[in-house]
Amino acid sequence: MSKTQITMLLLLSIAFGLGAVLIAKQWLDSRTQPTVQMEEVERHPVLVAAVELEPGIILEDKHLTTKMMEVDWITEETLKLPEQAVGKVVTTSIFKDELINPNRIAVPGEGVTLAALIPEDKRALTIRVNDVIGVAGFLLPGNKVDVLNTKGSRTDTVLKNLKVLAVDQTARTDDNKPVIVRAVTLEVTPKEAEKLLTENSKGQIQLALRNPHTVDKPAPVKRYVPAPSVTVIKGSQASKVRVSN
Repeated sequence: MSKTQITMLLLLSIAFGLGAVLIAKQWLDSRTQPTVQMEEVERHPVLVAAVELEPGIILEDKHLTTKMMEVDWITEETLKLPEQAVGKVVTTSIFKDELINPNRIAVPGEGVTLAALIPEDKRALTIRVNDVIGVAGFLLPGNKVDVLNTKGSRTDTVLKNLKVLAVDQTARTDDNKPVIVRAVTLEVTPKEAEKLLTENSKGQIQLALRNPHTVDKPAPVKRYVPAPSVTVIKGSQASKVRVSN
């Protein structure tokens, strides 16, 4: 056998050896490499707010949009299409991208818009005012007011921090233009309603417009402090005597 043949056989052996090593390495890598399985999550569109929605807004297409949500998070009550909400009234604030909860919107046909805005534990009470008593026409729905009662020469604050639900027949306004006020509807508790009607029958009711960020300080707690006394002992009898200043 010539040197050339020997050299060729040697090169072939090296080539076959490297090929075997590469095949063995690929086989080992395939055995040790973990298998990754992609989980498929089913999503469906749901109805959300396209902008922040304030109470009293009548929903339109521009107020609504949709986003994809996992099916496991969707319930039977979840709204999916704008048609399910358009024309209804927002009863509580809904933030942008928040789900449109059917419990937070109301159908005008099921009751007037104002009724849909009243919390379950509150009432709406309307009192008649003139333009001066009604803060010269500057009251708007959503304002906060204090109620004052004037009897003769004395004026007392009878209720504080009441929300104005409506001015005359307006339950919502998009501007700050003053209007002539003839009647104001306030949000009150049943007890506050009784007190307001009682005070209204006793004197002249006036409204004081509040800064919405004002926080009333709690009334000081009055504590009973007994008058000082001394114990007087006479024989086997003891008695307490108050000491006057």
